[in-house]
Amino acid sequence: MGLGISDADVRRLTWRRLLHHDRLYADIAGPEFFAKYDSLVFLAGSASAEVIADVALSPWEAVKVRIQTQPSFARGLSDGMPKIIANEGFGALYKGIVPLWGRQIPYTMMKFAAFEKTVQGLYAHVVPKPKEECSKTEQLGVSFAAGYIAGVFCAAVSHPADNLVSKLNQKPGVGVGDIVKEMGVVALCTRGLGLRIVMIGTLTGLQWGIYDAFKVAVGLPTTGGAPKK
Repeated sequence: MGLGISDADVRRLTWRRLLHHDRLYADIAGPEFFAKYDSLVFLAGSASAEVIADVALSPWEAVKVRIQTQPSFARGLSDGMPKIIANEGFGALYKGIVPLWGRQIPYTMMKFAAFEKTVQGLYAHVVPKPKEECSKTEQLGVSFAAGYIAGVFCAAVSHPADNLVSKLNQKPGVGVGDIVKEMGVVALCTRGLGLRIVMIGTLTGLQWGIYDAFKVAVGLPTTGGAPKK
């Protein structure tokens, strides 16, 4: 549709920011603190990376949802964004930024923290041998499984805000309170959740699987391992 920037572009920005922020926070914390509280560093790095990435994502999200719900509104980003700005002001592109943060920040934090802990749990309680004795194929299988499980948590924690973002961009002039009143809390948290779990679980599993496959291809170990003793 000629939108110019894709969700994948924003995700790549998030991963680059995440790697930078993790190194930054690890350096600030120091090796002893990082070794003991590595999950806190992962959470801080992923959260701050997502805050920055969502500044780029919000205008795209606003145009995307408007075109999805009103197909005749515009052909793509090139005419959709100027039309929103002309009709509703520049701020309309960021009307959903807070719910977007509410969706994407827990999503990204869960993606990395849950993945690390799930990998540890799988090697400790499910895989019948230590990681070092597993073949690369078996390790990549663990990466995909842990990624899928992390994706389930990602979908669950971010789903209410996902519904809010969609509704806010679908209906100009409507606030968060109006949407909560219209949908109800239960529907806000559960409507479409099953399909989103399948989608996000598969996507996250593939992301971690491909990421670790690349690491293996260049001679690096897969991500995560048995819990520290």
